[in-house]
Amino acid sequence: MANQSDKKDISINSSVSLKGIVKAIFNDTVHVQIGGKIITLPKADFMLDKSMN
Repeated sequence: MANQSDKKDISINSSVSLKGIVKAIFNDTVHVQIGGKIITLPKADFMLDKSMN
């Protein structure tokens, strides 16, 4: 019987670029339409320029 300790871990670190239409921005979330779906993303996920006043 083969030994299970020969398990190999695979790690992937990548990003995906998607284009969508911003439908709404609330206090800490952004609602984006991609295709026919609207998804909610935390505003912290976006690199926003905080120097704008």
